[in-house]
Amino acid sequence: MAIPGPSVVPTRVLSAMHRAMPDIYDGELLSVTDEVFDALPGLVGTTNRGFVTVSNGHGAWEMAISNTLSRGDEVLVLNCGLFAEVWGDMASFNGVRVELVNAELGRANDPAQLEQRLRADSGHRIKAVLTVHADTSSSVRNDVPALRAAIDAAAHPALLMVDCIATIGCERFLMDEWGVDLALAASQKGLMTPPGLGFVWPGARALEAHQRADLRTRYWDWTARTEQGPHYLRYSGTPPVAHLFGIREALRMIAEEGLEPRWERHRVLAEAIRAAVDAWSAPGGLSLHVAEPCERSNSVTTVRTGDVDAVEMARICKELMGVTLGIGVRDFHGRSFRIGHMGHVNAAMVMGVLGAIEAALLSIGAPIGSSGVAAAASSLSARLSAE
Repeated sequence: MAIPGPSVVPTRVLSAMHRAMPDIYDGELLSVTDEVFDALPGLVGTTNRGFVTVSNGHGAWEMAISNTLSRGDEVLVLNCGLFAEVWGDMASFNGVRVELVNAELGRANDPAQLEQRLRADSGHRIKAVLTVHADTSSSVRNDVPALRAAIDAAAHPALLMVDCIATIGCERFLMDEWGVDLALAASQKGLMTPPGLGFVWPGARALEAHQRADLRTRYWDWTARTEQGPHYLRYSGTPPVAHLFGIREALRMIAEEGLEPRWERHRVLAEAIRAAVDAWSAPGGLSLHVAEPCERSNSVTTVRTGDVDAVEMARICKELMGVTLGIGVRDFHGRSFRIGHMGHVNAAMVMGVLGAIEAALLSIGAPIGSSGVAAAASSLSARLSAE
C-alpha cells in the first residue's frame, strides 16, 4: 500500500491490538490510557493536554469546531488542495460563516494575503483561521510559522487552527513554538495505527473560546471529557480498546526512534521520490505537482501525469505488481497519482514502489527522461555516504 493513508501498520501494532477485551473500568486499560494521553503532547511540541476522539480525522475536525465556535461566527479557511475546504464545509454545515481562500494551484497559502485580509477585518469578525499543515490531495505544505506571523502582524485575535493529519509523526510540527492555538491529527497516517482515532490539542486561547462556544454538543464537549472522573468519560463512553493498545505501541515505536531521526528519515525518503519524478519528467509525461521545493510535503507526493493515463498506470501497478498508489482527486483524477511515504516506511519499500511505477511507465510506452529508480538510488546513496 503506497496510498497516503491508511498507511502500513507495523506487526508490533497489529499484535498489540490482537487481544481479548479487558475490563474497561479497572486494570491494564487505565494505565494504557494514561500512557497514551501522557505521550500525546510531545507529538506536536506542546505542553497542552490532548483529547482523543473515537473517529477518523473528520471527527477531530468537528470536535475542534464545536468546542471553539458559535453559530454565526465567521472563519477564514486557507485551502491549498482539498481538505481545508472540506473542513470549512463542515463548519458551514454547523452554522459557521465560512470565507474560503484558495492558494494558487500547487502552491502554499500566501501569508501576505492572509495578513492583508485580516487587516481589512477591523471589527475582528473573523474568529478563527482554519488550514492544514500539508494537504493530502495536493502534497502542498503550508508554512505555519509564517501564517502565525501574518496573523500577529495584523494584530488580529483570530485563533490559528491547524490540521496536521498528513504530517504528524512525519514532519516537524511545533505547536507552542509556532503559536498554533489548536492542532488536530488522526491515527491512520504517520501514527501507524488503523483508522479510528482522532486527536485534538487545544491551547490556552482555544480553551478560553470553549467557555463561550455555543456549538458544543454532549458527545464532543471538552468539559465533559474530564481526566478527573471515571475512565470512560475521556472517550464519552466505551473506550476504543483495541485501538488504544495499538496506538500505545505505535507511540512507543516513535519514542524509540526519536522524533528528530523520524523527521529526517521521512525527509530523506521524500527526496529520493522527488529525485525519481524529476528524472522521469519529459514533455507530455510526469512532473511534480508542487513546484517550490520548500512547499513539498515529506509524507506524500502528488505527481501529474500529463498525457499519460494515470488510471491505467495505477491499474498495472496494482494488478500486476501488487503496489497500490493513491488516485488523483477532483480535477486531477486520471491525470495524477499520489505516493504515500508516511509512518512505517523505509528505503526498500520506497525503491520497490518506484520500481513498480517505472516498470508500468515502460510497459505503456510513457515518455520518460531517464530512470527514476537510478535517480532515487543515487539520492539515497548520497545520504549513506554521509553517514
